[in-house]
Amino acid sequence: MSKHSKFEVIQSVLQEDDNLLSISILCEIAGVSRSGYYRWVASSDKRAEKEYKDKQDFELILQAYNYRGYPKGAKGIYMTLLHFSVVMNIKKIRRLMNKYNLKCPIRCSNPYRRMAREIKANNIPTNILNREFVSHGARKVFLTDITYIQYSNGCCYLVTILDAYTRQVLSYELSESLEIDFVLDAVKNLVKVHKITLNSEALIHSDQGCHFTSIKFIKLLNDKGLRQSMSRKANCWDNAPQESFFGHMKDEIDISNCKSFKDVKEVIDDWIDYYNNDRYQWQLSKLSPNEYYEYITTGIYPLKISKKQ
Repeated sequence: MSKHSKFEVIQSVLQEDDNLLSISILCEIAGVSRSGYYRWVASSDKRAEKEYKDKQDFELILQAYNYRGYPKGAKGIYMTLLHFSVVMNIKKIRRLMNKYNLKCPIRCSNPYRRMAREIKANNIPTNILNREFVSHGARKVFLTDITYIQYSNGCCYLVTILDAYTRQVLSYELSESLEIDFVLDAVKNLVKVHKITLNSEALIHSDQGCHFTSIKFIKLLNDKGLRQSMSRKANCWDNAPQESFFGHMKDEIDISNCKSFKDVKEVIDDWIDYYNNDRYQWQLSKLSPNEYYEYITTGIYPLKISKKQ
């Protein structure tokens, strides 16, 4: 029991009508000094003032925690508050979260899952990327993968294409079927929307899943002038940012009330919009992916504080 708790017990006993024990005896029983108890009583106004301030600050933390409906950890709250023009020490955020029992989402480990069907081409591209996710700059390296999303009445599949440098989701498709078409559509959409920023040095990196080793996928990349790179067999670390993206997404979305594919799509659309525009990342100078891309292309930092703060 902390000294603060012991002092509270002593004060409570002293206020009882039938109490016969003196302050000295109660302090001796509790193992605290009498002078310490008197100091604690004398500082009651300061404690009340501190408690009031903590509650005010926690209200701000709670607003940031629930911003756009997705819970956040201490760093996420810190960055969200920055975008509200509020600077709060991250140690204070953690202290108040602990004090008021506000839990941040904790990611659980998830085994690497392989695609079941074997429709692979004989030629498996080498790992050109070699985990150099941020060495080449924006619009040079694109990471892609497929994940399944189980909901109450079925299962659907999501493919995303991320810019490895800015972490933006540049293209994605949700499908009720594992047929290769939705993966091809994601690549076509990437080229259509972002063609002006692509170049002959750009590459798409994936695992060795059957969709990415299929003849149709390889031919499409060749037709669009994109190089292809692949992770080593059963090595998820070679595509770590993409795997991490899916992990965070599944931790934060809530599909418990989804009854149809349309319901799931609405949730995914909203979360990816939130991710690109309002989910701030520490390694992106405390900005969202879209803000970070704007910052590196214009040189204008959108927050009023230093990006190093």
